[in-house]
Amino acid sequence: MVQVIPAQNITLAYLKEKFALNKSEDQQFFTEWFDSLPEISELEKQYLDRVKSNYLSLFETTPLLEEAVKMVVLSPLLDLAGFYRYPFHIATEESIEISETIIIDNERETESAQEIVKGKIDVLVIQNKLWILIIESKRSSFSLAKVIPQALTYMIAAPTSDYPVYSLIMNGEDFQFIKLIKQNKAIIYALSDRFTLYRHENELYKVLQIIMKLGQIFS
Repeated sequence: MVQVIPAQNITLAYLKEKFALNKSEDQQFFTEWFDSLPEISELEKQYLDRVKSNYLSLFETTPLLEEAVKMVVLSPLLDLAGFYRYPFHIATEESIEISETIIIDNERETESAQEIVKGKIDVLVIQNKLWILIIESKRSSFSLAKVIPQALTYMIAAPTSDYPVYSLIMNGEDFQFIKLIKQNKAIIYALSDRFTLYRHENELYKVLQIIMKLGQIFS
């Protein structure tokens, strides 16, 4: 018996039970989002100021759908981070699949069943077949808390266990990074602080710095 589960329906409880997922409380586990970040230029800051202004101006009229968020906010970030140029390349709608065999006991018999989780990654940054950054972009009215299990599912599906996997979840106005490492039979993850466009300072500066730092790690 095979049951297919859409990735967007996965919960943290499911991932903890089926894949031994644990959240790290060690502040040194995920230092990449705050330690030794690269500097960005004044010109890049001016560009990001314009991106922030564009988003907030458009949002005054109507909440932005997912594709608009990608176009207005995500695309400029990827451009400034250099992810459109060698040695990186971008994949969109990348299909993933992870499975877990479970044992079902009933009064009549014991049988095995397979649960398969399927989904498609919005944007995937790749370098030499290594998954550098998984990006899950949602519409502006979508809560980031709801997308964390979905992003973690994609990270678990990464084809290599020798390197950490990073993810950026965003809805245009809020941004958060995730780090995941597979250690023996356990899977450990941690979250960065959440960044938002509704603070006085432009937190897109920090978001860009983190994205650039992640690119440097694999260079």
